[in-house]
Amino acid sequence: KVIWTVLVTILGYASSLPVGDDSLCTAEELAKYKIIFTGKWSQIAFPKQYPLYRPPAQWSSLLGVTHSSDYSMWKKNEYASNGVRDFAEKGEAWVLMKEIEEAGEKIQSVHGIFSAPAISSGTGQTSTELEAHPRHPLVSFVVRIVPSPDWFVGIDSLNLCEGDHWMDEVSVDLFPYDAGTDSGFTFSSPNFATIPQDTVTEITCSSPSHPANSFYYPKLKILPPIAQVTMVKIKKSQLGLSAPFINIPAKSNEIIDSVS
Repeated sequence: KVIWTVLVTILGYASSLPVGDDSLCTAEELAKYKIIFTGKWSQIAFPKQYPLYRPPAQWSSLLGVTHSSDYSMWKKNEYASNGVRDFAEKGEAWVLMKEIEEAGEKIQSVHGIFSAPAISSGTGQTSTELEAHPRHPLVSFVVRIVPSPDWFVGIDSLNLCEGDHWMDEVSVDLFPYDAGTDSGFTFSSPNFATIPQDTVTEITCSSPSHPANSFYYPKLKILPPIAQVTMVKIKKSQLGLSAPFINIPAKSNEIIDSVS
């Protein structure tokens, strides 16, 4: 009888716990953010096989969502959706946007979609605004590395809410990921589908462990960030006004590698 009582008590307590991280957000209103994406993909920082033409190093447009924990745009060590595959391989967003739309309709897990223009070089900035909701405080986005087989950078489910308030500013260094759908080793590799499909993996200075890998720098412990994203909360007094372009100072991220 005593054991049964304890079990009932524990189960009752467990059922009252929040299901996901976003359920902990008790902020009472919406929040708007300026999101600034900064490309740091320079020839000095990443000298090996740096694309100079056909096409030169650049970034696709940024595509992102604000959502709840019921939705996942992409996740490390899990299989990329058809939409993420198309975006990572070809920069085509139609299927991914359809997936986002369907998730929003079926389980109401998506609050809003946002996008920012492409960057025509490996370094530079692009920006836009996004809106987060107390029930949808998570941010995810993808930006394709151009040219590449199926490589991208992005964020998976970053929570902008801390308890009863929204974060004022957050910056995240970004590193390359492989969508697991194309088997190319270099930036300019021809299309060669991965069969069976692999999971999304982070590309490091030693993985894939092959000299042909464009990011293979065996003398390094870690790669420098190839990009950075900063999100700044827009104050109420600024709403309705065009938010100023925020120039994020570039930190040194050069690779010191005599072999390259």
